[in-house]
Amino acid sequence: MAIQIEPEVSKSDDTIPPAGAVSIDFVTLGMFIIDDIEYLPPTPPVKDILGGAGAYGALGARLFSPGPLSRSVGWIVDKGSDFPQSVEDEISSWDTSVLLREDPERLTTRGWNGYDKHQNRAFRYTTPKKRLTADDLDESLIRARSFHMICSPNRCRELVNEIRSRRSDLLSEDGNHLPKPIFIWEPVPDLCTPNELLNCTNTLPLVDICSPNHSELAGFMGDSGLDPETGEISTRAIERACEQLLGSMPLQSFSLVVRAGEKGCYLARNGGRKRKARSNEGRRKKPASHLHGPLRPEMDMEALFAGLMQDSDGSVTREEIEVDPGIERWIPAYHTDKSKVVDPTGGGNTFLGGLAVALARGKSLEEAAAWGAVAASFAIEQVGVPVLGRETIQENEQEQPAEVLEASADENAPTTKEESFEAVEVETTTNGAADIPSIVPAVPITTRETWNGVVVEERFEEFKTRLAFSQA
Repeated sequence: MAIQIEPEVSKSDDTIPPAGAVSIDFVTLGMFIIDDIEYLPPTPPVKDILGGAGAYGALGARLFSPGPLSRSVGWIVDKGSDFPQSVEDEISSWDTSVLLREDPERLTTRGWNGYDKHQNRAFRYTTPKKRLTADDLDESLIRARSFHMICSPNRCRELVNEIRSRRSDLLSEDGNHLPKPIFIWEPVPDLCTPNELLNCTNTLPLVDICSPNHSELAGFMGDSGLDPETGEISTRAIERACEQLLGSMPLQSFSLVVRAGEKGCYLARNGGRKRKARSNEGRRKKPASHLHGPLRPEMDMEALFAGLMQDSDGSVTREEIEVDPGIERWIPAYHTDKSKVVDPTGGGNTFLGGLAVALARGKSLEEAAAWGAVAASFAIEQVGVPVLGRETIQENEQEQPAEVLEASADENAPTTKEESFEAVEVETTTNGAADIPSIVPAVPITTRETWNGVVVEERFEEFKTRLAFSQA
């Protein structure tokens, strides 16, 4: 666990990160909540479960961030006087850049969850909630490459503007301004109504991803989002609603990522054209002073009207048009067997954590959605969060003598993904002589993370093959 502490630097250096600072790929502004869950009898209730949009968003990013990348995941946990030690131990085991703040004067934010016979979930806060703001982000978290927000449209606009304002004076280690971050907005369900549709459309130009679930999207459009004949989620209704939103804002570049439970998710983004600078390397530049005077048959007419396309030394920069075809695509859910889904709580938040960290690392929207689908699959396989473990792998273990395999199963094997080497003494026989001890060459041993006993990379590769697209 990395508890963020503001470094002691002079005022003149406040805008530059300290040497060796962790590079943060993902930060969630979702709240941390400790959940109590009650089911219908005879299923017993469960208490003190790690939960909240913040915890599940961090989980989604953490699943694809084995150490030392685990430190690239940022989130905030407000620890009250009643904070269970078991929850703190679980948070610590993730080894993230969590900002853990203690306040013995208040209780930890807690929630009650109840399920009926149709698995419909009811929720209420049982202690006062503590909403996060941009001012809660320390000097490391504010520099993140992506931000996950779950809030109303108006609150989203406030957060984006506050984050941009705080970042405007910050510089990277090389002295340049910070790049534009990726904003992922998850609307809160109770304000996804037709009355909020105008506020929603005013917010969309400020974010990169808007991701309601099917019910929340339908709420904005004044619809149920269900097929009237089957009562199931209507994929056509989702496509129609996205088409209406994108059609009303044809010049905007935001993407809609609609989470639709067992149907998967729907990706939609407007296409368009944009200018792409073409390198002038290998060709002679034409000074601007040569572009004026009377028209002549040999004159470069493109250059003549390129006054607004000149670089700093007055030379012309030629341009070409890059066409973006847009996106309209369904990405299926990872689990197709409903028996694999134990508790859907937090699946959507986990999906967005995986999607956000993928985008922050340069993946396409389609592949980022696949990261999200795989991340969500781990969140819904049990009550609460999946169990982090490690497995040890020995290279060429099928070819090694049995004595070597047994000797390499050392209790002191590395606990992070790394290689170690062991020289193992075994007994050999030469020309019928007595056994002579010899040394087998060092055997590399690797440990890697598992969640619920599964390696995330292996599940993702299997899912990617199912989707039939290559890694970006």
